[in-house]
Amino acid sequence: MIYPDFTTLHHWLNQFEETARLMTEEGAPQACAAPMEQLIDFLQKSCQQMAKVPENPLLAKREPDDLDTIQQLCSEGPRTLWQDAPSDEVMTDKLMGALYGRVIGCLMGVPVECWSYQQIARWAQVTGQLFPPTDYFERVENPHLQNAYGWERSAYTREAMQTAPVDDDIIYTQLGLLILEKYGLNFTTEDVAEMWLEKLPLACTAEEAVLNSLKRGIPARDAVGIENPFYQWIGAAIRSDAFGYAAAGHPRKAAEMAWRDARLTHRRNGIYGEMLLAAAQSAAFAVDDPLEAIRIGMTEIPKESRLYQDLTWALEQEVKDYRQAVELVWTHFGADMSYVHTNNNLCLIVFGFKIGGTDPVKVLSQLVAMGMDNDCTAASAGSIIGAIVGWKNIPPYLYERFHNTMETYLKDTKPFQFDDMARRFLKLQHQLKESTQNQA
Repeated sequence: MIYPDFTTLHHWLNQFEETARLMTEEGAPQACAAPMEQLIDFLQKSCQQMAKVPENPLLAKREPDDLDTIQQLCSEGPRTLWQDAPSDEVMTDKLMGALYGRVIGCLMGVPVECWSYQQIARWAQVTGQLFPPTDYFERVENPHLQNAYGWERSAYTREAMQTAPVDDDIIYTQLGLLILEKYGLNFTTEDVAEMWLEKLPLACTAEEAVLNSLKRGIPARDAVGIENPFYQWIGAAIRSDAFGYAAAGHPRKAAEMAWRDARLTHRRNGIYGEMLLAAAQSAAFAVDDPLEAIRIGMTEIPKESRLYQDLTWALEQEVKDYRQAVELVWTHFGADMSYVHTNNNLCLIVFGFKIGGTDPVKVLSQLVAMGMDNDCTAASAGSIIGAIVGWKNIPPYLYERFHNTMETYLKDTKPFQFDDMARRFLKLQHQLKESTQNQA
């Protein structure tokens, strides 16, 4: 994909910003006000004008947003992988594995989120840590700097962890559980919006744009299109897990629930990312190969969509390590695609499974080393691999320090316990089974 050349735009925006700083330093801040107001007005109108340009009709036909058309364009898939789920004991082990896998992958990646693999390698060398990493980082840059959630970066180091600290890749699984418990398996997009307004204090990119619109009273179905150029980024994909867990073994149902969640904030490949991962996480409870789970997930998105085509390409590649994986992605997508886009990052997840197979430590280690949106990719991959291998096959050194506790920044919500979350998801699985039997 060839993006516009933004070099000149970035140059003059930087020139404007630094000139405004210089004028302020030299005692003439009033010189900045009118030009800045004019520039902001011009940029705002330009963004609105670009957003009104008609979309490519052929591509739009291949990438619909409504569920019925999406499902009409899907390839054949299993839809349901079993009639009778495994025992509660087996399912609990898999749920614990999926939950721990997500949190471990996320927290391994947080200190180096969106770094390049070269930057991560240099940091590992500076700190004397193994690279690719097989454990949490011992040191972080700017350890006393607080993140958006009010936690110091030092809290994400190996020795500081006494619980699982907060991150958006973790709290959306918590939020998904609360949505399912309050509104049921047939929740609506409006229900998601209501829960966001009740519980979500802050968000990023597409989620932030939509949350701001909801707070202004914009209806849930309309909020996605307002000041939101991020709706094909990875934000929806990281919200998939709760639906995959609740609909374990039922990838079609998991994808449908993910669609209802994703449409609040995303469109096209942004929606498909959450649908695919929810279906793959659902399938992971019933298969032995993470790539098989991905292939099953792919049957729940349009076959001619760019995400499906990109993942087909990724599955065809031979890849031996993190470096080759990133270079393949750079070549395929170009250097200008956002580091937090859905398509390039989901291809990295495929490469992580190709390299690591069913070894959870190797999968997460390689994905963190790849960089880009590596706390997201490692978290989603950890969820899939954890459901496949189960809690018993995840090395205890990666989760013992959490002391069964997952912190949260959701409003008026206490920290979560891993085993309690597993019990609650198991209860939702039983509810799905009962509703399926009643429909039959």
